[in-house]
Amino acid sequence: MKRVKLDKIDRKILRDLQDDGRMTNVELSKRVGISAPPCLRRVRALEDAGYIRGYHADVNHETLGYGVTVFAQVGLTSQAENDLRAFEELVESWPEVRECHMLAGEADFILKVVAADWDTYNKFLTTELTSAPNVSHVKSALAIRTSKFAFGIPIPIDEE
Repeated sequence: MKRVKLDKIDRKILRDLQDDGRMTNVELSKRVGISAPPCLRRVRALEDAGYIRGYHADVNHETLGYGVTVFAQVGLTSQAENDLRAFEELVESWPEVRECHMLAGEADFILKVVAADWDTYNKFLTTELTSAPNVSHVKSALAIRTSKFAFGIPIPIDEE
């Protein structure tokens, strides 16, 4: 992966695509203040360098029947690297787990899990998560509402 030194225009491209990945190259070029061909070259360079990993749709989970979001703090009996990786590989096979983060502190991992309802989550909890190898305990926290949901990261424009 070739690294690209980010300038102000590159940061504008990243910020604008992060906010709206479906905008046309022509619209993007107008927003960042350059013509379309060099804008497209910059986008391709940012993709090739790994700054842009992909493009995704923001799908409404509630409309599709996923009314429950739970954050599950998972403790493992062993934190040996091979056991951590084995757990992460198992998590990859669970489609209801949307995020998995390894933590420092009381819990080893925190999982963001979506489900149709509390009973569906409870079934996943008891048949999959707590019965998984090396899992010692799980603390579940039901999300009541989401007051902020922002994709990506803050991208300052004036850093060079």
